[in-house]
Amino acid sequence: MSAHPLLRVEGLRVALDIGPEVLSGVDLTLDPGEIVGLVGESGSGKTTLATALLGHARPGARITGGTVTVGDVEILGLRPRELRRVRGGLVGYVAQDPATALNPALRIGTQLAEMAAVHLRGREVTAEVGAALEAAGLPSDRAFLRRYPHQLSGGQQQRVLIALAFLPNPRLVVLDEPTTALDVTTQARVLASVREMCRDRGAAAVYVSHDLGVVRGLADRVAVMYAGRVVETAPLGALFSSVSPPGARHPYTRGLLAASPDVAVRGAPRPIPGHAPSVTARPPGCAFAPRCVAADALCRTETPGQVEAGPGHVVACHHPLSGAVVPSEAAVVQDVVGEPLLRARDVSFSYGSQRVLHEVSLDLREGAFHALVGESGSGKTTLARVLSGFGGNVTGDLSYAGEPLAVSGADRPAELRRRIQYVFQNPYRALNPRHTVAEILRTPIRHLFGVPGDEARRRALDALGRVALRPEIAGRRPGELSGGERQRVAVARALVCEPSVLICDEITSALDVSVQAAILELLTTLRRDGLTVLFVTHDLGVVRAVADEVSVMHRGRIVEHGRTDDVLDDPEAPYTRSLVTAARGAVRQTW
Repeated sequence: MSAHPLLRVEGLRVALDIGPEVLSGVDLTLDPGEIVGLVGESGSGKTTLATALLGHARPGARITGGTVTVGDVEILGLRPRELRRVRGGLVGYVAQDPATALNPALRIGTQLAEMAAVHLRGREVTAEVGAALEAAGLPSDRAFLRRYPHQLSGGQQQRVLIALAFLPNPRLVVLDEPTTALDVTTQARVLASVREMCRDRGAAAVYVSHDLGVVRGLADRVAVMYAGRVVETAPLGALFSSVSPPGARHPYTRGLLAASPDVAVRGAPRPIPGHAPSVTARPPGCAFAPRCVAADALCRTETPGQVEAGPGHVVACHHPLSGAVVPSEAAVVQDVVGEPLLRARDVSFSYGSQRVLHEVSLDLREGAFHALVGESGSGKTTLARVLSGFGGNVTGDLSYAGEPLAVSGADRPAELRRRIQYVFQNPYRALNPRHTVAEILRTPIRHLFGVPGDEARRRALDALGRVALRPEIAGRRPGELSGGERQRVAVARALVCEPSVLICDEITSALDVSVQAAILELLTTLRRDGLTVLFVTHDLGVVRAVADEVSVMHRGRIVEHGRTDDVLDDPEAPYTRSLVTAARGAVRQTW
């Protein structure tokens, strides 16, 4: 660290209005031009810390102590009027969801001009706006500036947010999970934009993410958070090293690494046992102790202080570990040679006059774990929905177990609707928020099998057990559950139907790596029990970890298909090669 860091956070505390602390004395420093990755599971305090750097706390919370200094400006001591001037001008912010961060009623050019009018008084606004857009990899012509947000792709929307954040030339930029829902190539372009703009404009950045692969390809240094504290901080090379220096030292950091799939190496991600504590139920001593195999009486009673583990490497642990992270066991992969259970032949689909699928053929073999990958807009979700019976304007042939299968689910026999189940990407929108989990699960049981109340409840509890959820979850509503718990309930709702085919649409894209590992472990177990899985995803690391076969979609066509290892190790289609290159982080070479 330099003698004059750009950002200095000391003893930062944020508490809920009802009393418990969300952040408990966080310290963090950041040098000019440096990118720090802030990682941890949901509820660890990442976003709370990120927004506190702008002097903000969400409704129901307040900043209760500490300092946040950017350059020579102490953020937390500013009056509201001064704080508004600092936000954007001194500290920029890139939100996770551009659909909510951009005004849908204003053109892109208008939104950029408004930012410039506030922070670039007396300067050539048009030139500055054009330079910011071009630096973010976007066109700056009049046609683009006249577009509305909904007329842009997700990646373009996210890069508009990046251009807005960098437009006033802030000294610090805070990015809150801006690539979570993006496909691998779009993500690579967005990350390249961030790196180049930090380098060219001399800005430092705090990059919040639950994806260690993203952080590994972007950051100079990593800070790991758990239960409102920074438990480990290290230079990138030190944290990910498997030789010398000794790599991650905190058991939690090592757990995150073991749970992260790697596109280059086939291995079964290992979930971290247990659950992260809620803000209102954090244990005494080390908050990670209930999940740590190395914990002892000292860990359960005394909060660990920070100790030096190497140059710039600090860990808050009573018993820091050393040595390489134990490699994941090789995932079980089999050659699936059976007859196709679900088959599509020359399937085309259109939205009005726009063709989305172009004569697609796909065989989903019985017992297979089949991955369907591609960029956003490639048609993979559309194909999955057609197979599930959600399609309307479809041509081509579908079959199940050798028998013709109606395109519309309404025209399929109830038995076939039961056998092909679909798990949606967003469980919060897919589950009735007014019903308890027990009601959500009992409804399809009663509808499909006509069983009485007590038997329906027993089957519902059995389904919760299959997805590793506690029985008390049955009495809760979706809003009372974590994202990972909601996703498991969605899987359980499909399982109570006793399906033969489970179609999963990006169900791990927004999950922490540990929760993702638990869901993948669950699906792998179910597959061993005879379930056939079609897994739609943009994460090639996940594909490498669990899939037997993979089909690659591009512009509504399948451009490559084969055994997972064959496709990822030696891709033939140029598009597949571009996906694999992006997933392996080759864009980092431009840094």
